[in-house]
Amino acid sequence: MTKVNVVEIGPRDGFQSISCMQIPTETKIEIIDRIIASGVKHIQCTSFVSPKAIPQMSDAAQVASYCINKYPDLDFFALVPNFRGAQNAVAAGLKKVTPVISLSVSHNLNNVRKTHEQSMDEFKQIMDTFPELTLDVDIATAFGCPFEGRKTTPELVDFVGKLHDKGIRNFNICDTIGVAYPSQVRDVFTTLLKTFPDTHFSVHIHDTRNMGILNSLEAVRVGVDTVQTTLGGLGGCPFAPGATGNTATEDFVYLLNLEDYETGVDQKKLVEAAKYEVEKIPGNYSGHHIQISVEQKGF
Repeated sequence: MTKVNVVEIGPRDGFQSISCMQIPTETKIEIIDRIIASGVKHIQCTSFVSPKAIPQMSDAAQVASYCINKYPDLDFFALVPNFRGAQNAVAAGLKKVTPVISLSVSHNLNNVRKTHEQSMDEFKQIMDTFPELTLDVDIATAFGCPFEGRKTTPELVDFVGKLHDKGIRNFNICDTIGVAYPSQVRDVFTTLLKTFPDTHFSVHIHDTRNMGILNSLEAVRVGVDTVQTTLGGLGGCPFAPGATGNTATEDFVYLLNLEDYETGVDQKKLVEAAKYEVEKIPGNYSGHHIQISVEQKGF
């Protein structure tokens, strides 16, 4: 049985999309506890961004410290948009961070206010300053950009190559606005895995056109062993027009279990956690679990 690592990123990518209320730290922690109780072992617990830019992440240090101290054996990490974010993540006790860079020049300028060269220089600064820190770089708009249109596999491979030359060996390939399609996903990951055999790739697909699960499964079928999703499908990039919810964790786990992949995750407990989240937080959910009873027999 092939193992697939399910990575829950809702406490970052889901929560950051909520602007109608400030989610209490206690609520965030309760949701994380429920996700972990389902068997999920990999969690992007927060983002160390400026509270002025994303007020929802103002309790990043508190959330990260709670997770690390309560669950020392699990894999926690946080998104960091810059060197300062990496400093704060290290101070909170994290051993892994996710810097982000967009394949699209326009989106990179809009998202992190940097050129590609400036972002790459900052990655080097983080690596030189914190050599013990694991970097798992997000490549945003890898399949298409709201400002520049569709991206090609050669563009992405060339871009990964530049980062690979700088020593990066972990990448998360992101469909930021949900425009990927199955044959594109197959081509992208087949090529990346063949071109960079010493490198680990994961995938993060938004569900804008209801193809998040399909595209994520296509990535798994060609050899990707790590998939990022969010509880309830909550999310949407605040700096990418048209980006809606993410692929729902509980729906994707349901599919993986049916397809005989090993996840180690209890889908029914995920559904209960998702329903709890929906009760506590109004937001943009793409998951289909809400109208489905976990008591259904034979399914």
